[in-house]
Amino acid sequence: MTRNATETIRSETDHAPDSKTWAYEVLKRFRLVFKAVQQHSQWVETQCGVTSAQLWAMWELSRSPGLRVTELAKAMSIHHSTASNLLDKLARKGLIRRERISEDQRVVTLTLTPEGLELIQQAPAPAQGILQHALFCLPEAVLRSLAKDLDALVKEMEIKDDEAAMQPLNPLAKTTRRGAKPPDSEK
Repeated sequence: MTRNATETIRSETDHAPDSKTWAYEVLKRFRLVFKAVQQHSQWVETQCGVTSAQLWAMWELSRSPGLRVTELAKAMSIHHSTASNLLDKLARKGLIRRERISEDQRVVTLTLTPEGLELIQQAPAPAQGILQHALFCLPEAVLRSLAKDLDALVKEMEIKDDEAAMQPLNPLAKTTRRGAKPPDSEK
């Protein structure tokens, strides 16, 4: 968020007379977050040819080569089958390698191929995504407060799809064209 946008929001909320005004202010912040995630995701796809979730998976593998699928799923807080689907696409692109290195043939370890390593080194930062990166940088007290407050929102929305919590954000329906300009926040 730019300094001017932050100052505008602060000046508007300083004079917020009622809860309806606060609801609008919270909505504006959600819009800022969603727009930033969407712009970053688009930038990743145009620059790398992979989704932001796929890039995050590759980033995790670059940090910890030899992860198992279940370990990767845990690191990304996604369902095992979702991680497998991400990995299938990355394997088809020649960016990761699956290896069975133990006597138990069910155990598969994951590593980046040379092409995958090259892509991750040239990828736009933060490779794990701007929302994830920001969340990981927040103090625990702030995260606890956010979780509690978002729980209240989820309850009020009567969201029934618990499985959605274990799927990556996918703000883009299709891969965007190559050569698009980066979002303002990354110029």
